[in-house]
Amino acid sequence: MDRTVELLKKSNALLEGHFLLSSGRHSRKYIQCAKLIENPVYCEEIAKIIAKKIKEAGIKVDLCVGPAMGGIIIAYEVARALGVNAIFTERVDNIMTLRRGFEIKKDMNVIIVEDVITTGKSSFETVDVIEKEGANTVALTSIVNRSGLDQIRGLKLISATKIQINSFDPDNLPDDLKDTPAVKPGSRK
Repeated sequence: MDRTVELLKKSNALLEGHFLLSSGRHSRKYIQCAKLIENPVYCEEIAKIIAKKIKEAGIKVDLCVGPAMGGIIIAYEVARALGVNAIFTERVDNIMTLRRGFEIKKDMNVIIVEDVITTGKSSFETVDVIEKEGANTVALTSIVNRSGLDQIRGLKLISATKIQINSFDPDNLPDDLKDTPAVKPGSRK
């Protein structure tokens, strides 16, 4: 078994039910990476897996950026494994923003570090922040890749693991989900 999946299961991070994802799609399963991240030993191990894959891909990284909330801690741990700094973006009035005195210097090579990537929406909100500062987003990284893709919009996607979980358009829900209220566990409004 994939070590990341093993740790997700050990930490009770794989949930079943009816979930409304941040993307607006619905799913029978949800990955609550916060349950994995609450264990510092598991979080450090997963971060080292991601950092190793980044190094193996030959990607030069100057800075890790984690979109709030899910990316903050794992971005810090990946940055620690890579020996670079970590910062985070956060929403102000529902717009992804750089605050708290954080700086992204022009021409820096930046990776975005997420807990889960499904559509890349939060990641690309952060790409916009990075580009506005004149830096280069060189990869998207995550604990879990739910997208089924190896790249999104031309950016390489590097994850500790890939998990394929079906998701559904809200206008095309299966019968069992139509009759069950959806839980929205994500952080996006």
